[in-house]
Amino acid sequence: MTPSVYLETTIPSYLTAWRSRDLIKAAHQEATHEWWDQRNKFMLYISQLVVRESAGGDPEAARDRLRVLDDIPLLDLNEPAESLARDLVESGPVPAKAAVDALHIAIATVHGMDYLLTWNCSHIANATMRSEIELVCQRNGLIAPIICTPIELMEV
Repeated sequence: MTPSVYLETTIPSYLTAWRSRDLIKAAHQEATHEWWDQRNKFMLYISQLVVRESAGGDPEAARDRLRVLDDIPLLDLNEPAESLARDLVESGPVPAKAAVDALHIAIATVHGMDYLLTWNCSHIANATMRSEIELVCQRNGLIAPIICTPIELMEV
């Protein structure tokens, strides 16, 4: 079976961004492009939340982000996802200021995604938070996706 991947908003952002002079950002952009070239090995999904976040900012950049998302199926932001997101914040693994990030995790979890792909290493792909996120999901009878960056999900 083809693995499923929920793309968090940083993926289309890094994919379509103007090349950065910052070495770390430039490396992330390059890794995102390399992963994107392998994307046909996965079933990709996004949510309306990703569309809404991608539509913000510079109009030209927003058009570029939305263009790469155009054919990717949407997962619903439903009550089970909203409930899990609240629990992720209230239980502590995701800070209240990152409630939107909790929604990304919850949408991917509730819809049974195999992976959640992100460059958000502050509140999503954070090694110190992963086990706590998994525990909250388990307590809710769910299995958290593997949360990773494009570098971690690339075949060599």
